[in-house]
Amino acid sequence: MLEYTIEQSLIDEGYTYVCGVDEAGRGPLCGPVVAAACILPVGLYIEGLNDSKKLSPKKRKQVFEEIKKHAIAYCIAQASVEEIDALNILEADMLAMNRAVEGLCVKADFAIIDGNISRGFNIPTMTVIKGDATSPSIAAASILAKVTRDEMCEQMDKDYPQYGIAKHKGYGTKQHMDALRQYGPSPIHRKKFIRFLDEK
Repeated sequence: MLEYTIEQSLIDEGYTYVCGVDEAGRGPLCGPVVAAACILPVGLYIEGLNDSKKLSPKKRKQVFEEIKKHAIAYCIAQASVEEIDALNILEADMLAMNRAVEGLCVKADFAIIDGNISRGFNIPTMTVIKGDATSPSIAAASILAKVTRDEMCEQMDKDYPQYGIAKHKGYGTKQHMDALRQYGPSPIHRKKFIRFLDEK
């Protein structure tokens, strides 16, 4: 069970609304990068709340609904394929995270960010490596982002069925790479991520 150690220590310092922030979709070859910010009531127990990668898709969806029901506030945002190509994936990732924090209906006064990079935020932040396995707020954000991104992949698969996106979620599997070589890229593919197609 995850403990609210970080959140409680920040509240003890005088902060009121501490949000966890995480993203999904940094590595895939296609689609947007999705980020979420989430403020949970400190001490709230949600069964199964954990790093999204440790949960089955069915369990993730159940926990996703519980988070939405009980969170003080949450926001899911994204940076588009065009923004990823224009900036780079790291900058697009930060852009999506900033949008998620800014979009909270209850404004956070501190953000704990999964990973080791934080920039562009209008409130104080702290980075936590493997935060989704440490902080309930980050774990909740991780699940919100992952479930949303997976649902986007289902839609992308319907729009562009030749790539098998529902199965590999856009990652560079052999199936995906072979399909790209056979059919070429689609508008949802990140140009900077598929330069291997230019190799002779």
